[in-house]
Amino acid sequence: MKYLHIFTELTKLKITVAVAFTTITGYVIFSGKLDSGLIIPTFALWLLAAGSAVFNHWQERRTDALMDRTKQRPIPSGKITATQAFILGFTLSTVGSIVLWLESGWMAMVLGQLALVWYNLIYTPLKRKTAFAVIPGSVIGALPPAVGWVAAGGSVADPRIWMVAFFFFIWQVPHFWLLLLKFGKQYEQAGFPTLTSMYTQTQIKNITFIWTAATAIACIMIVALGAVQSSYTGATLMILSVGLILLFVGLLRPSQQQFNPRAYFMHINIYALLVMITLSADSLM
Repeated sequence: MKYLHIFTELTKLKITVAVAFTTITGYVIFSGKLDSGLIIPTFALWLLAAGSAVFNHWQERRTDALMDRTKQRPIPSGKITATQAFILGFTLSTVGSIVLWLESGWMAMVLGQLALVWYNLIYTPLKRKTAFAVIPGSVIGALPPAVGWVAAGGSVADPRIWMVAFFFFIWQVPHFWLLLLKFGKQYEQAGFPTLTSMYTQTQIKNITFIWTAATAIACIMIVALGAVQSSYTGATLMILSVGLILLFVGLLRPSQQQFNPRAYFMHINIYALLVMITLSADSLM
């Protein structure tokens, strides 16, 4: 159980399972099927994402030791050595890449590899340079649905997958900044440039609301540009998006004595999950 817990932490299981769900979404939207054909490419991309997560632990082991939220992670706490973590990350990402290539072709593998490179070699170092690293970094979230799409036989030139990928790209930004509202001071302690050192909490809440509204608009664009089959699906996505904006209007209030970033964080994650389920159900009809 001890080693399972370490593995779960290193692979950031909650995040990498979410990556798997977005991959399944891309697969189902193109194929219109929920079949066994999605299992291997989804698992392969999960291996790649898990390897990338382990590499991230290895890269940030020194800064993780400086934050209360992360100092008990496997490497800074001494549960595993940095070398062992690096070997695990290399093994997972290599196996994932090979399986994805053999099962789904070179384009799926290239997209998966691009996500790893973007996360570990672009986004992670960029976090040390700018408080706005999450914006280019959000490209990572746009790639898994494209991998699922390609694995199902779709073309990356199809505008429908670009619209879906754009939605996940935009969603990543407020998702991260809500975390920042809760843990910003710890990021500052570890030496990361953060919005909390540049703007007041009220200003960050206002910026987060704008990006949340943009996320909802990106979802509405999927409907407006004809990427869904059923009018019921379109209506559902519209209702979800308007509901999200109304929920997040609370961020614009000048003062909230009991402001809880975690509640908003959960709201936007549940919204993304419901959008994935709705788009998948539309393709299965």
